[in-house]
Amino acid sequence: MDTGGRLIAGSHNRNEFVLINADENARELILILLWLGFVQIKSVQELSGQTCQICGDEIEITVDGEPFVACNECAFPVCRPCYEYERREGNQACPQCKTRYKRIKGSPRVEGDEEEDGIDDLDNEFDYDASDPQQVAEAMLNARLNTGRGTHQNASGMPASSELDSSLPSSQIPLLTYGEEDSEISADHHALIVPQFMGNGNRVHPMPCSDPSVPLQPRPMVPKKDIAVYGYGSVAWKDRMEEWKKRQNDKLQVVKHEGGNDGGNFDGKELDDADLPMMDEGRQPLSRKLPIPSSKINPYRMIIILRLAILGLFFHYRLLHPVRDAYGLWLTSVICEIWFAVSWILDQFPKWCPIERETYLDRLSLRYEKEGKPSELASVDIFVSTVDPMKEPPLITANTVLSILAVDYPVDKVACYVSDDGAAMLTFEALSETAEFARKWVPFCKKFNIEPRAPEWYFSQKIDYLRNKVHPAFVRERRAMKREYEEFKVQINGLVATAQKVPEDGWTMQDGTPWPGNNVRDHPGMIQVFLGDNGVRDVEGNELPSLVYVSREKRPGFEHHKKAGAMNALIRVSAVLSNAPYLLNVDCDHYINNSKALREAMCFMMDPTSGKKVCYVQFPQRFDGIDRHDRYSNRNVVFFDINMKGLDGLQGPIYVGTGCVFRRQALYGFDAPVTKKPPGKTCNCLPKWCCFLCCCSRKNKKQKQKKEKTKKSKQREASKQIHALENIEGAISESNSQSSVTSQMKLEKKFGQSPVFVASTLPEDGGVPQNASPASLLREAIQVISCGYEDKTEWGKEVGWIYGSVTEDILTGFKMHCHGWRSVYCIPKRPAFKGSAPINLSDRLHQVLRWALGSVEIFLSRHCPIWYGYGGGLKWLERFSYINSVVYPWTSIPLLVYCTLPAICLLTGKFIVPEISNYASLVFMGLFISIAATGILEMQWGGVGIDDWWRNEQFWVIGGVSSHLFALFQGLLKVLAGVSTSFTVTSKAADDGEFSELYLFKWTSLLIPPTTLLIINIVGVVVGISDAINNGYDSWGPLFGRLFFAFWVIIHLYPFLKGLLGKQDRMPTIILVWSILLASILTLMWVRINPFVSKDGPVLEICGLNCDD
Repeated sequence: MDTGGRLIAGSHNRNEFVLINADENARELILILLWLGFVQIKSVQELSGQTCQICGDEIEITVDGEPFVACNECAFPVCRPCYEYERREGNQACPQCKTRYKRIKGSPRVEGDEEEDGIDDLDNEFDYDASDPQQVAEAMLNARLNTGRGTHQNASGMPASSELDSSLPSSQIPLLTYGEEDSEISADHHALIVPQFMGNGNRVHPMPCSDPSVPLQPRPMVPKKDIAVYGYGSVAWKDRMEEWKKRQNDKLQVVKHEGGNDGGNFDGKELDDADLPMMDEGRQPLSRKLPIPSSKINPYRMIIILRLAILGLFFHYRLLHPVRDAYGLWLTSVICEIWFAVSWILDQFPKWCPIERETYLDRLSLRYEKEGKPSELASVDIFVSTVDPMKEPPLITANTVLSILAVDYPVDKVACYVSDDGAAMLTFEALSETAEFARKWVPFCKKFNIEPRAPEWYFSQKIDYLRNKVHPAFVRERRAMKREYEEFKVQINGLVATAQKVPEDGWTMQDGTPWPGNNVRDHPGMIQVFLGDNGVRDVEGNELPSLVYVSREKRPGFEHHKKAGAMNALIRVSAVLSNAPYLLNVDCDHYINNSKALREAMCFMMDPTSGKKVCYVQFPQRFDGIDRHDRYSNRNVVFFDINMKGLDGLQGPIYVGTGCVFRRQALYGFDAPVTKKPPGKTCNCLPKWCCFLCCCSRKNKKQKQKKEKTKKSKQREASKQIHALENIEGAISESNSQSSVTSQMKLEKKFGQSPVFVASTLPEDGGVPQNASPASLLREAIQVISCGYEDKTEWGKEVGWIYGSVTEDILTGFKMHCHGWRSVYCIPKRPAFKGSAPINLSDRLHQVLRWALGSVEIFLSRHCPIWYGYGGGLKWLERFSYINSVVYPWTSIPLLVYCTLPAICLLTGKFIVPEISNYASLVFMGLFISIAATGILEMQWGGVGIDDWWRNEQFWVIGGVSSHLFALFQGLLKVLAGVSTSFTVTSKAADDGEFSELYLFKWTSLLIPPTTLLIINIVGVVVGISDAINNGYDSWGPLFGRLFFAFWVIIHLYPFLKGLLGKQDRMPTIILVWSILLASILTLMWVRINPFVSKDGPVLEICGLNCDD
């Protein structure tokens, strides 16, 4: 390209021009040199053919006539602009060998450059003599004007006159267009940057294009200066940047997420991939940790330590100051307080390092979804479990399935499996109708990008559905789709009404054959593919995700393991039919609220640098249909927004049963990839005595290892059979075949007798054989869901969902963490999943009872985290969390006793604390303040409101004295005595209207203990106040401590009291009768026994009055 000697420089990387603003003498000298032909600017075409591996430009020629070399170690081809940009704003290292760039003469210094001895960099950076004006001009042109464009020079350092372009400054081709003239360049798109001499000026960025119809008033800063002095330059920067980005995207290597035990780790270390360093965008992580700000977390940690110290002082005082006249009450209270302290430690310290996370969905698409190429996102199999369609309405299940089929993910990468563990024909028919409605619903969701994609909740949300909608046909199609959904609801409700009356002979199919699931306890396995391979497409002709109905075989005499067994059957069926490397399980009432939820999970799973050790990504549970006050803490916000964030900073959150994306290999019981540890310190940096100890210990270890090896080798040699030389080759082949047979037998013993399923467990990236027919795969899938398939295998022990507890979720996650895996907690801005929760008191207590019963079963099993999993990959604070999750039901006993103590103290006039001194007052005040401060700081960094925190504290007491207590006794009877008991819940009454279920009362024996506590504490408060009124002023002081204690219990049980009264503000008769009866019995027994009265009888004192007169 011929520039005509214009005084313009530029950088397309920084989108700017540079005009050298020299003084008048230097400017005149430069112009003279240009006119006389002593200076030349060469084009790119005249340089060597080597190209930069970052931007694609050609490598310039240096002043020595050789190509520019940025790295002296590997000579990785990089041009000077990219080299200077990498040193100035990048990591200052070569992309190939990672060696730090050294400063090359002519380039500006950056922080970290080594000092040059005896050379002033400012004066000698470009190696010219300031006294020679010709060299001044040459240096200015070489260093500023021709950055990235070398020139040929003669021996004197001046450009050869024969290479001069003799054109005048009115040449038509501007600089930095690479020899191509752009006809679309206009004067209002020009960009000039005018720095002072040696680059100390200010930048003037490009101005936006103005309206040509409005005349612009010229306002030059120096009106008298000739425009030819500045020169002229223009570049269509928008087009140039688009072209440059296109070249960058074409060079971006798609990073494949390949498996292997030597994969990446979670410490942020980069993979050793030759293609990865080529592009900055290609090596960007897909997610990042967001630590809690130090201004919030440091005071929180200080308060925890302070509270621990105050707790020590508190127990020091309590143990050294017993209450002599109420020793039994004092000892009981101290034992309860010690248990509460241990429980607090188990709950508190796993929250020591809370973190949050952020995902980058655009980087995920850039890496795995290249334009014009098939998507390389991993496949996902989604599991939906249901049992009884009468308790779990088919319409709710259908909405969950529809939200899955409409998820924002490649349709060929999604397969939905619905497990019907009740073998109900109602579920089968409802799923068939759902598949037909999905042909209309899925394209509507994707066309207008609506959220959520469950139609029931989309059409019922009270928002402006026209917001951000610009498609002209949206309103019309939305109305039509709503009518279609109403018709769909009528069809589903009609099926439910029909299913209410079961024929005597059972249901039959359309062809007259009996429905296989007429006998729920004895039926064959059933698999039906509604969508997918059968070629069914939506109304617009697009492909739909797979939808498969599965009902495993059930026979009398077999243990089916409830939900855990159903999930393991889905694992095997999906492995045979689709074999996706990742699994998502949701309950039938938990729909996908965020259509990008799968992409959020893939940002962690498919991250090449950190995803290999992630076993599952857990999303928080959010709920619909809960009243604003959340009386019974159904949202469980404290657990999901505080406890789970704390666990995410350790080894990851626990598995909560739904809304979780798994790695299939982790569910198969494989160990996590082993992280390669960096080489340890050598003994050169340690003291000599440390070196001596280290060497001695190493020598001892080596000697022990050598002895063990020699022993093993001798035993092997003694048992070896000596073969002839000619039989060695045959022996080797025979041993190889025997080893393969042995490994196959081990896999079959672990996974079962299906060769197709065993083969599917080996590839980490999943996939099914290409040549397998759907019919053969279905026959194999029927085999793997048979009753006896899991016999004598490791299913439920080491593989899949773990058996042995009704809360199989805790056990399954615990086993994975013991294998060295870690989990991730993902909280998108829009909740990923939403479900329904029981909001009335009885159902809520029954739900908590089931969770607590599962914890008791784990505590009494071999998988108890107190003694299981040592020597594996489970971290200590993570173990604390698991211990707390199985120990908390035992807190119900000291909690029940502690809530009874206030009433006893008020009725007897005794107290658990002696007369309080000033020191004791400070300790008690410090303890209460530290408890409040801990809660406030947790609410601050967890983003939890005070209402949610207080409701959680209240229901901890309510559930502790009811559900946890019953679960403890039920678990002990079940595990130790083999007696299985259950607490059924039956409906009594209901009201209409919104949140009507909140006031629905159901009788259950779980309501008796908290009601009794309420009554005896209220009676105690009445008795205490009456006694103080009768005894005068002196008795009010000691009464305040007892009243505070009793009011603490009553306030915590207040939501329970409101639940008992219900909407009619009245208590059910049966509850009132039972509670009054128990309270009366306990009161009479206490008056009769009264252990705090002296055994010699009451102490009689002379009052001073003569009663005989």
